[in-house]
Amino acid sequence: MIWVYVFIALVVLYLVFGLIIIRQSETMVIERLGKYNKTLLSGINLINPIIDKPRTVEWKYTNTDYAGRTVVTKRSITRIDLRETVYDFPRQNVITKDNVVIEINAMIYFQITDAKRSVYEIANLPDAIEKLTQTTLRNIIGQLDLDHTLSSRDTINNELRIILDEATDKWGLKINRVELQDIIPPEDIKVAMEKQMRAERDRRALILQAEGMKQSKILESEGIRLAEVTKAEGYKDAAILKATGEAEAIMKVTQAIKEANGNPTAYLIALKYMDTLSEISSGKDNKIIYMPYEATALLSSVGSIKDLFNQTPTLPPPPVIP
Repeated sequence: MIWVYVFIALVVLYLVFGLIIIRQSETMVIERLGKYNKTLLSGINLINPIIDKPRTVEWKYTNTDYAGRTVVTKRSITRIDLRETVYDFPRQNVITKDNVVIEINAMIYFQITDAKRSVYEIANLPDAIEKLTQTTLRNIIGQLDLDHTLSSRDTINNELRIILDEATDKWGLKINRVELQDIIPPEDIKVAMEKQMRAERDRRALILQAEGMKQSKILESEGIRLAEVTKAEGYKDAAILKATGEAEAIMKVTQAIKEANGNPTAYLIALKYMDTLSEISSGKDNKIIYMPYEATALLSSVGSIKDLFNQTPTLPPPPVIP
C-alpha cells in the first residue's frame, strides 16, 4: 500500500509540475538537461518535470507611477508573449548634420516571430533593441540638418524601420512600426525658428497685399480703357448717324428739285445766300450793307428761285439745313 501511495503521489506531482497550459499568443521554450528540446504551443502540454525545464528570459516593462513618471522594471520570465509589443524609449540627445543638439523620443512596435531565436540568438532582447534603435537613429539624424529633420519625420521613421527590421531578423523579430514622438531643439533654436516663422508670414502677407493691389490696378485700368473705348464708339456712331441723316436729307431735297425740273445747284446757293443775308441784317448797328462785285452773280439765283416756285406750286417748302 505504501508503494501505491508513493506512485499516486508521483503521478500527482508529475501532473502538477509536468502539465503546462499555455495561453493564446504565448509560448515557452523547454530545455532538456540544459539543451533546447521544444517550443510549447497554446493549449495543454506535458513535459518531464525531472529533466525538462523552461528557459528563463530577461524582459523589460515600462510602467507609470502615481506621479506620472515612467518607471522601467526588469523581470525574468518563462512565458514569451507573441503579440505585438511597444517600447517607449527615453529621450536621447542626437546631433544633426549642422551641429545642432536635439532631443528625440522614439517608440518602436515589434513582434516575436521565432521564440527559439529570440532566446538563443541574443542575450537580452529588450536592451539590444533599445541600443540598436538609439545608435541607428543617431546615424540617420547625423546625415540630416535641423530643417530636414523637423520636416522629414515620416522618412526617418520608414528608414529606421527598414534598418532595424534587417538587423533584428536573426533575432526572430519583426519590426512593424517606428515612431518619433518628440523632436525638441534647444531653446535658442526655438526662438530663432519662431522669429523666422513670423518673418516668413509677414513676407507672405506683404506679397499677397502687393498682388492684390496689382490686380486691383490692372482691373481699374481695364475698366477705364473699356469705358473710353465705349465712349469713343458712341461718338463715332453718333457722328456717322448724323452725317448719314444730313446726307439723306440733302439727297431727298436734290431729288425733289430734279423731279420738279429745276436747277438744284442754283437753288442751294440761293438758300445759303438768303441765310447769310439774314445773319448780316440781324445786327443792331448795321445800316449800310456793302455788296461785293462777285456777289452780283449770286443775285441771279434769286430769280431762279422765283421761277422754281412758279413752275412747281405743289412742291413742299424746302427743309432748313443747319
